[in-house]
Amino acid sequence: MTVLPRLSLLAALLAATSLHAEPLFFTPCSDTAAPGSLCSGLNVPGSYDAEGRAVGDSDAMHVFVRKFAADVPAGKPARGTLWLVAGGPGESGASFYSLLPTLRRSFPGFEFLIPDHRGTGHSSRLCKVEESEHSPGGRALAGAEWGSCFAGINLLPEYAAQFSITMAARDLKSLIEGERGKNKPPVYVYGVSYGTQLVLRTLQLGPLPVKGVILDSLVPPQTDARWDLSQRSHVVNQVGMQVLARCDADAACHAALGEPAATLYRRVLDKAQADPALLAKIPGKNLKHFLGGMLDVPAARARIPYLLQELDQGKDGELASVRATLTQAAAGLGSYPQSPLSIPLVNIISNSENNLQASLRPDWSAADIDRDEAELLFTSPLPRILLGGGLPTYPRDAYFGALPAKVPPTLVLQGTLDPKTPYAGAQAQVQALTQSKAGKVALSTVHNAPHFILWTAPACFEQASTRFIAGKPAQDCTL
Repeated sequence: MTVLPRLSLLAALLAATSLHAEPLFFTPCSDTAAPGSLCSGLNVPGSYDAEGRAVGDSDAMHVFVRKFAADVPAGKPARGTLWLVAGGPGESGASFYSLLPTLRRSFPGFEFLIPDHRGTGHSSRLCKVEESEHSPGGRALAGAEWGSCFAGINLLPEYAAQFSITMAARDLKSLIEGERGKNKPPVYVYGVSYGTQLVLRTLQLGPLPVKGVILDSLVPPQTDARWDLSQRSHVVNQVGMQVLARCDADAACHAALGEPAATLYRRVLDKAQADPALLAKIPGKNLKHFLGGMLDVPAARARIPYLLQELDQGKDGELASVRATLTQAAAGLGSYPQSPLSIPLVNIISNSENNLQASLRPDWSAADIDRDEAELLFTSPLPRILLGGGLPTYPRDAYFGALPAKVPPTLVLQGTLDPKTPYAGAQAQVQALTQSKAGKVALSTVHNAPHFILWTAPACFEQASTRFIAGKPAQDCTL
């Protein structure tokens, strides 16, 4: 029997009955991405109906899960289990592997379960051939794979709906419920960025057998146009301007520049536009994008005023240093076969649910973006990447823009200088959850921190997490 009929048979069997969560069976991983880890997976329906049952006309999919056993003496049980849900959309669980030391300090004696949500990593992909591990680009698209991948998806536009947030949430619910059992240690769930949206969607589907939830870099309310993805450059610019203002307020930084940082920056921008040789030195040949990206890494962010000063003087020593810092930071997250972001999944989910501009202003063009961002000093490439889509979208379901009826005790970790999920947006989401009386939700503010607290502010993450699992009140922290 070939693979396709076998998967179709499994889907038909799943459709015949209600879906029951099954426990995972872990064995030593066949790869060397994370030595000592265990691997497993779950066959899930390609599509679920509104009640969570398999839809019979969709092929089954596979969701990959990696497990890191608890660091406890032999024969001793784990103190708890932590599920880690990655961001994106399009990001695999591999982003957590190199952060295991911080996780072990924050959750001593815990085991860690890390899924790749559908469409990412080693789980079923949108483009089965082009995103396979053994394709020319590996898990990433390369060369002609872009065209054939996009063309294949557009031939079956309804296929996009199988990779919606709700479908991924059904998978996550099945995984977590399958691992519950008698005498098991307490279970917690952690999500970061888009992962917080996926966890909240999972909780909309019904209660989870978990003791608590940690939401790192919480997404804003889904229906608030101030913070949707079309506004990402404005979010980035707001944080960037705060960074420049901090230099002006700092005696040493201001003395080093001798003028307001924004004034210096605007002069450098004018020079870059007039001097192709200067612009060619900037990665991507876009200074606004480059500095916007620096905001994600605290060590690089701190050098922005001094980089501008050297660019103004025609020097490039600081630029080389900053590039090295950014490269080192990226290397800190590791590089694994399943690491590449799934661009098709980013495109489909973002334009279907998180880009209100796509539905409110379908005629929005690159020229409109240019006018919209003309006065900004820090920008993101994301609005242009999403422009025009290129892939089908799926219709929003009843869960869009809504909140869970009930949530377990929840801790939100949010940086005040987050250029991706803005602090004000996270506050609004926390307020909405609190006012809905869904459950106890506490906000731990991490002052000066950017996105992804686990990675960018590990000491604050450790403090907040250990307090949370000990049942202590949340405290703020400063990077």
